[in-house]
Amino acid sequence: MEPVRVVFMGTPQPAVGLLDATARIAAANGWSVAAAYTAPDRPAGRGRRLSPSPVRERAEALGIPVLTPQRLTLPEEQERFRSLHADLVVLAAYGLLLPPLFLFEPLHGAVNIHPSLLPRHRGAAPVAAAILADDAETGVTLMTMNEGLDTGPTLARRTFPLNGDERTPALTERLFALGCELLAEVLPGYVAGEVVPVQQPDEGATYTPRMSKADAMIHWRDPALLIERKVRAYDPWPGTATLWEGRRLAITDAAVDVEAGIAPGAIGTRGEDVLVGTGEGALRLLRVKMEGRQEMSAAEFLRGHPSFGSARLGP
Repeated sequence: MEPVRVVFMGTPQPAVGLLDATARIAAANGWSVAAAYTAPDRPAGRGRRLSPSPVRERAEALGIPVLTPQRLTLPEEQERFRSLHADLVVLAAYGLLLPPLFLFEPLHGAVNIHPSLLPRHRGAAPVAAAILADDAETGVTLMTMNEGLDTGPTLARRTFPLNGDERTPALTERLFALGCELLAEVLPGYVAGEVVPVQQPDEGATYTPRMSKADAMIHWRDPALLIERKVRAYDPWPGTATLWEGRRLAITDAAVDVEAGIAPGAIGTRGEDVLVGTGEGALRLLRVKMEGRQEMSAAEFLRGHPSFGSARLGP
């Protein structure tokens, strides 16, 4: 049997561990990693200089050829993929939809590490969706890809309980670390034909859309429980914010409070506690960041802006 030629596809920092796992699996089984696909360099930092993705940096350090196409549907990109003679695609948070060529031409197809318990939370933001939905558990699913949105047959999954205080960055890191373990356990058996894909059920399927800047704005008539979950789910992007005196005030940490009798959007204080009324209960602000300023505790912000204690936030 010829050695398996693997193509890895991923972009952000959480996918770096999965690139490493793929390289280790390949080395242990006599396979090769023919290339790593990742997003093109993007402007970053104050100078807006072009910066490579974390996956590109890691792939280059490992000596893996890197490809950064803007689009996979261009004829020249399809030919370039064919020239790799890939037997297997391993994908994790890549950022582009794969055309049929990438999905079906490799002998073993394309395998995706998805950070949710499929079919729940298919789509672009499954980690944030689990926090927003106040799920009791989450996990990782290893699946073979088809042309649907996270609808392909599954190979395996792992679950763990949620405490109700998770934030997206740490939870994402934990899920992808679990994905590395799952990939190492399952991928060699799948390639050998020992692990058979199982069709996903339609029952229980949910979809989570790509997040936008509009999701960041707090609606103070929502319950405090929901707003607090948004603060954790939308960290670090798009963030969670409100308006004060026409300026954007980011709420970077908050807690639900039992205080009642404060109108939605109105500020109330209790000692050094800064409370905001909501449609149900109150939200205690813990840390905030005014646009153009440093993040600070809500108590520090109130000391520097005494009028904030009697403000009305919007919308």
